[in-house]
Amino acid sequence: MHQPAMRESVRFLFGDELIEIASCDPSRTVLDWLRLDRRRTGTKEGCAEGDCGACTIVVGRLDGGQLRYEAINACIRFLPTLDGCHVLTVEHLRGADGALHPVQQAMVDCHGSQCGFCTPGFVMSLFALWLNERAPSVQRIEDALAGNLCRCTGYEPIIAAAQRMDAAEREEDRFIAGIPAVIARLKALADGKTLSIGNGERHFYAPATVEALAGLIGVHPQATLVAGATDVGLWVTKGMRRLDPVIYLGRIDDLRAISDKGDHLRFGAMANQIAVREALAGISPQLDEMLRRFGGEQVRNAGTIGGNIANGSPIGDLPPALIALGATLVLRKGGSRRTIPLEAFFLDYRKQDRQPGEFVEAVLVPKLPTDALFHVSKISKRFDEDISAVCGAFYLELDGAGRVSEARLAYGGMAGIPKRAKAAEGALLGRSWDDAAVAAAIAALAQDFTPLSDMRASAAYRLKVAGNLLRRFLIETTHPETATRVAGLLAEAAHG
Repeated sequence: MHQPAMRESVRFLFGDELIEIASCDPSRTVLDWLRLDRRRTGTKEGCAEGDCGACTIVVGRLDGGQLRYEAINACIRFLPTLDGCHVLTVEHLRGADGALHPVQQAMVDCHGSQCGFCTPGFVMSLFALWLNERAPSVQRIEDALAGNLCRCTGYEPIIAAAQRMDAAEREEDRFIAGIPAVIARLKALADGKTLSIGNGERHFYAPATVEALAGLIGVHPQATLVAGATDVGLWVTKGMRRLDPVIYLGRIDDLRAISDKGDHLRFGAMANQIAVREALAGISPQLDEMLRRFGGEQVRNAGTIGGNIANGSPIGDLPPALIALGATLVLRKGGSRRTIPLEAFFLDYRKQDRQPGEFVEAVLVPKLPTDALFHVSKISKRFDEDISAVCGAFYLELDGAGRVSEARLAYGGMAGIPKRAKAAEGALLGRSWDDAAVAAAIAALAQDFTPLSDMRASAAYRLKVAGNLLRRFLIETTHPETATRVAGLLAEAAHG
């Protein structure tokens, strides 16, 4: 295979400054570089695992020729992944005369800070929202801030600041006015070469094309593939693992593409969870709601559909939903591809049907038939920004007599892999969709799963909840007025 041209330095814009780094530990975090090398101490370390948002910065990247700014967690983002990006910290918001940016001024006016430790992270999350949207609703503001934790204010003053920050004239703002120049500078940095950088011991590669990626993985089949690093970052910050080599997929535009193929959607493996949510919402509003709770916004900006699947976590939120929908994976090795059902990809805990040198290239998700029944929901200790204790996703088709003709019941958190409940499915097939059929399916769940007890839930709780989610599906599809009322009460409890 033809070897692509290489470049041996990371290049990105840091405010107005062009940064070039010729030597770097492949897994050095952006947070460490900011605080230790650049003394940008406004960016804080709170949790070092992408939960608290104290380390939030804003990163701009080109997407189809347009510049999109996203809030991300600097604590789990690797420094070389900034190649070709525009990086902004809270210090960049201050004007040349020392004046506060409208987002910062709104925080002052609304008394949105007390101890101040978390404040820069909140400011940067609000700044990303301010750059991308006008007059966001309170719900949208809460979603944007779900990845930022504060122990002092109770959030109300911060939400008030978010509502006030649009008062200034945006067109006069230097960041808005400077976007055309930033686009031009980032396009000049996009040379199409494969980034190759290290520190003399370990190496980091970032190809710019799928073909270059396939070639690199063929040469380095043992490499750690990094998408959003929302989990791999914790291998470093919490597990102290030394990764060598690292191959980063984030510079490959083709892997971000989402396309409508008529009867299904095709997602490139690097489509982030923000874009995935928007596309899947057209299949089912329940998918939209589930993905609204997928980590904080910083995690959704960085995390990808392919990374969520290839990571192989038994408690990942997306795989059960995609299995229930009948999704398939496109796996690539060199120039060859194969397509397999998603459910067949997961073999055992953290073990997948993926050959050395093979990677997830795309995910194919069928659209729902007009008469199909579908449900997905996750149960977690916290409503927002929490990992599932149990996730259940169900797909049914009924025949003309109201009997179940096809069933896919998929669960996460119930086994070492995301898995279908085959015995429960068998208990439903050929029966009327009613209380008796669901009771039989719930009883059969004990044949499908022997869940573990851990910090998130006991085995008995998981088995009970798995059955209750199936009963909830029945109520939703046969008594929608009751389901609507219950959903409203749950929403009030979650946000009140």
